[in-house]
Amino acid sequence: MSKLVQGWEVVIGFETHAQLATHSKIFSRAATAFGAEPNTQASAVDLALPGTLPVMNRGAVECAIKLGLAVGATIAPRSVFARKNYFYPDLPKGYQISQYEIPVVQGGVVEFLLGEERKSVRLVRAHLEEDAGKSLHEDFVGQTGIDLNRAGTPLLEIVTEPDMRSTDEAVAYAKELHKIVTWIGICDGNMQEGSFRCDANVSVRRPGGPLGTRREIKNLNSFRFMQQAIDYEIRWQIGELEDGRAIGQATVLFDPDTGETRAMRTKEDAADYRYFPDPDLPPLVVAPDWVERVRAAMPELPRAMAARFVATYGLPEYDATTLTQSPAMAAYFEAAAKACGQPKLASNWIMGEVSRRLNAQELAIERSPVPAATLGALIGRIHDGTISNNAARQVFEALWTGEGADVDALIEAKGLRQMSDTGELDRILDGILAANADNVAQFKAGKDKAFNALVGQAMKATKGKANPAQVNELLRKKLAG
Repeated sequence: MSKLVQGWEVVIGFETHAQLATHSKIFSRAATAFGAEPNTQASAVDLALPGTLPVMNRGAVECAIKLGLAVGATIAPRSVFARKNYFYPDLPKGYQISQYEIPVVQGGVVEFLLGEERKSVRLVRAHLEEDAGKSLHEDFVGQTGIDLNRAGTPLLEIVTEPDMRSTDEAVAYAKELHKIVTWIGICDGNMQEGSFRCDANVSVRRPGGPLGTRREIKNLNSFRFMQQAIDYEIRWQIGELEDGRAIGQATVLFDPDTGETRAMRTKEDAADYRYFPDPDLPPLVVAPDWVERVRAAMPELPRAMAARFVATYGLPEYDATTLTQSPAMAAYFEAAAKACGQPKLASNWIMGEVSRRLNAQELAIERSPVPAATLGALIGRIHDGTISNNAARQVFEALWTGEGADVDALIEAKGLRQMSDTGELDRILDGILAANADNVAQFKAGKDKAFNALVGQAMKATKGKANPAQVNELLRKKLAG
């Protein structure tokens, strides 16, 4: 949905919970594996049983440092943990350990392309916290079960300023953040399993006016649902305001079956949680040399890699951004470009034919039946004139379906090699011109369609094996003579 809707301006901010890729929980040694039997991964520490003390997971802190470096944030040399008090059945402690006044990651920016326009969203903070358990509602028996396996799972909550002004911009931001956390390896990004959960704070206002009352859409677990939920919420809020009703601050859920949001509860403010420093956890100290060790081990980031693709390979920014959606895709492109020496052609094939087939079969590029070097060899045969684009698609089909694995062998087996005998092509064209005097006369009278007809006759006579560019060049020379 666009920035301005019926004279209203859309304002969106995000809170994203990224489950950190550690083997154990944030304050205990309990496992974090997905799909375990209920309540088999909840330790005494996770439940805050008397006599237990939390111990900070160093790996979780390192994940936070990586995120801070990736977005250009400040890594706090000293941060503190607090108890966030609320009472739900799936929170056995009666509080959640989080960070409030001094988070470990402060500030930062997420940049991305929206079409051809560069956008940026400012981050307020990213703080470490533990997850709660999960309530399982069995409506058919009228009971609710509690699974505490997730209790204590390490999360990094990433909070933005209300910088987004359209649904498209919000979804593009969420996709970019998802790319960053998976790229640097701090989160597996599995939205269906709850590893990457987005809450969208949505409000509307008259252009230039004060911020409106926000409603928080909780736990958006797919980009498609995110788009639908925010669009609906914008329309609903505008409708309420235009009918003279006030918007109440609330937490809402999106129902994908109806395509609507519905209120779950009134939205709490920070004061309602009665934050206070956790007495069992000392301040978290991150020494500068630790930050530098993490920085030295960081991979090349997607924006930096995209800029290198533009500078080194001469790619348009759109191509470079698309090819750096994942480390695997970027590596595939570089290997194909190296094999053929034609980076733009490699980009076109990967963004076109390769991606189309991967999407149709729901395959990751790592599982492409056509290796990058083989694609590069195929592109090389297009560039040196051995085969036409149409013939290349036939070879690619054979490679993809496993009919063969060697580009040159497939070209020969299918008889797809373009004519390289200029003398033979010259004789064929002379025969076509002699047999199509009417088309020759029409062309000389200024009718371009007549020339296309002659080209068609030449391609038919050579069974598609002539190089179209060569045919065009020779025909024009003969017709000009």
